Amino acid sequence: MVATLIGVTRDWDLAEECAQDAFVKALEHWGREGVPRNPGAWLTTTARNRAIDQLRRAAAGATKEREATEGTLAAMEQAEPTSPIDGAPIGDDRLRLMYTCCHPALSVEAQVALTLRTLAGLTTGEIARAFLVPEAAMAQRLVRAKRKIREAGIPYRVPPSDALAERTSAVLGVLYLLFNEGYSASSGALVRHDLCDEAIRLGRLLVQLTNGEREAVGLLSLMLLQHSRRATRLDAAGALVLLEDQDRTAWDRFAIAEGLGLVQSFPAREPAGPYELQAAIAACHAGARTAEATDWPRIAGLYGELARVVPSPVVELNRAVAVAMADGPAVGLRLVERLQETGALAGYHLLPATRADLLRRLDRREEAAEAYREALALAPTPAERDFLTARLDQSLAG
Repeated sequence: MVATLIGVTRDWDLAEECAQDAFVKALEHWGREGVPRNPGAWLTTTARNRAIDQLRRAAAGATKEREATEGTLAAMEQAEPTSPIDGAPIGDDRLRLMYTCCHPALSVEAQVALTLRTLAGLTTGEIARAFLVPEAAMAQRLVRAKRKIREAGIPYRVPPSDALAERTSAVLGVLYLLFNEGYSASSGALVRHDLCDEAIRLGRLLVQLTNGEREAVGLLSLMLLQHSRRATRLDAAGALVLLEDQDRTAWDRFAIAEGLGLVQSFPAREPAGPYELQAAIAACHAGARTAEATDWPRIAGLYGELARVVPSPVVELNRAVAVAMADGPAVGLRLVERLQETGALAGYHLLPATRADLLRRLDRREEAAEAYREALALAPTPAERDFLTARLDQSLAG
């Protein structure tokens, strides 16, 4: 709805306000009159009518704004109302919105924040926690980004072909972060399936738009393979279940088959990009019938290649885990402690959590308990805190 309204009003704040008003009206009316046969169309029409009312009032106001406002109003009144929820071309609207959010005139931080706010519906507070900044600072960042789009006249469209490749790289990065926020949320529930599903759907559209661009295909494959485990990542009580303990028979075999098929389509002789490499790693997990059958040496090698393509302390941490599984916890622990000494992942709870697990496997329980306490103080979600608390108790119990 917001994407559709932005498309016709070119006013981000008005679009969000009218969408919110439509839901308020739904709460007021549907309780008395029942849910309409086509809820999406009802909401969209209500929001659109609210926007028209707002624009009419603005058109009667300041002379210098009247001409632009009247033009937008006329276009809205002439257009046929459509529902972005019940069959209208939702993909086109959302792709246009995503490319607008990812315009190169905006900083990368603004691109990601604006996409998470507008396309994913995250609150300003949730986005602020994901960026580790105060909520007021994030609110100002969002205001500045919207103002820049308006004042610079940034077009609401998928860019022409000569600018598509440059902008698509930014869109891929934002889609990846959108999926990750759903896969491992920065606050609240550990998993947000709605964000993962939306990222995958937009990923499919992007593959079509780019005619199967390699990294777009790689990202779609990665998301499908990761999300195939969605039913097993938490138990019935909402507790975190490690990959090695998950019921692999409950994984989504259709998603795995599609993801593996995409991985196998990658050109073998060409250098792999970061999303292709991550998809290949996910394929190793998805293709293993049991945890013991996982090809950890190959995964460690893929992480080493990924670290060369996109150097990152998080990638190095994941490589250390894979090395620990392939060559033993003592070897992995040396890599983790070397990474810890750099300070690159200070405040990142998975660093002490990984170190704690390796110490536990080496039966260094007092050191493991200390590392679990450090990770527990940093863990962002209840499910992760509960898991770390249980592991801490096990370490203390001996």
